[in-house]
Amino acid sequence: MLSSVRFLARSFSTPSSFPKKTKALKTLLTSNELTFLMEAHNGLSARIVQEAGFSGIWGSGLSISAQLGVRDSNEASWTQVLDVLEFMSDATTIPILLDGDTGYGNFNNARRLVRKLEQRGVAGVCLEDKLFPKTNSLLDDGRQTLADVDEFALKIRACKDAQSDKDFCVVARVEALIAGWPMEEAVRRALAYASAGADAVLMHSKKSDPSDIEGFMAEWHKVGAPAPVVIVPTKYYKTPTKRFEEIGVSTVIWANHNMRASVKAMQDISNKIFKDQNLLDVEGRVATVKEVFRLQGMDELKTAEGKYLPGDGSNIGE
Repeated sequence: MLSSVRFLARSFSTPSSFPKKTKALKTLLTSNELTFLMEAHNGLSARIVQEAGFSGIWGSGLSISAQLGVRDSNEASWTQVLDVLEFMSDATTIPILLDGDTGYGNFNNARRLVRKLEQRGVAGVCLEDKLFPKTNSLLDDGRQTLADVDEFALKIRACKDAQSDKDFCVVARVEALIAGWPMEEAVRRALAYASAGADAVLMHSKKSDPSDIEGFMAEWHKVGAPAPVVIVPTKYYKTPTKRFEEIGVSTVIWANHNMRASVKAMQDISNKIFKDQNLLDVEGRVATVKEVFRLQGMDELKTAEGKYLPGDGSNIGE
């Protein structure tokens, strides 16, 4: 874990003082070793993910919408999501891959999203081949209508043509297995998106076992594995991580667990305080205010106030 002083010094440094985020994400996706992205949904959770030691962040659409209090059905506009991502990017020096849903419209909306993400230091975007507005893939009996494969491939091409940084990553998320289509369709779509320029494909499944992923990886290797494969084992979480490495998966996304952990913690604490009408039994179960100040970067602010404010500094921290 980075010390607070070292971490904050990097946070307030110029971009050239740490590795380029887009290059770092591309390295993760193309590594010969299994790599991991951890979910975050705001600036604070993003900083916590970095301090935990993760090399990359998944900007989860489900988690971002949940912390805004709306459904994961594009109820939060793309500009509202972008605002959240800006805080996350500013709070960290590791790359963020945004869960960009369908790109919030057609190719024109998606390529504008890419340009705006680049401006905010976000390293990549993952786009899924469903129709706007999307439905969460894990929703029971949810509408899972797929986009036309040729049109979505051209959307990927438009995004790649729009990026100004050659290392910005566009990941194509294949929803064929989620929608109940056969493996042949999943492979056909993945090949089309890789041919269109996708830096990786995300193969999604909501089975409780890894059979979908194992089946896809077998077929993917038969066609030469033209792009790295990313997975999201939210439903098949009992599968040993070693298995993903054995079948040639590139990157694993832990997709929503910080949001879910915070929901449970806030429910428990709120219910406890409501019942007890005091704080005696909860103070030891929550982070200290001092720890919150540390995560917010108060030490750096104190140092800066001493440098840039006149006087004896007696107002520091007030």
